[in-house]
Amino acid sequence: MSAPRLNRKLMLESPVRVADGAGGYGETWVSLGTLWAEVTARSGSERAIANVPVSRVGYRIVVRGAPEGSSMRPAPDQRFREGERRFVIRAVAEYDAAGRYLTCFADEEVAA
Repeated sequence: MSAPRLNRKLMLESPVRVADGAGGYGETWVSLGTLWAEVTARSGSERAIANVPVSRVGYRIVVRGAPEGSSMRPAPDQRFREGERRFVIRAVAEYDAAGRYLTCFADEEVAA
């Protein structure tokens, strides 16, 4: 297995609940840091949400490995940001047996 080509700079972000002042909560995103990644499109689909067509593309995003518990280890429901693009992480697995890299399966949704 050859080493992945980490040629894209992505920001890892995590959701944080923030009180809205009316007894409820809102969600904001906090930056955890920058990771270099290999980004590969997998498959795509289109569906309607509230009568608005939404395009969804699945991606395989490979980053350097990080130990369990590290803030720089991606986790499901976090996201990667590249400029205005957002990639929501659905699952994370080891890319190789030595754990040098991680594979993140992520989705990007765009209103068409």
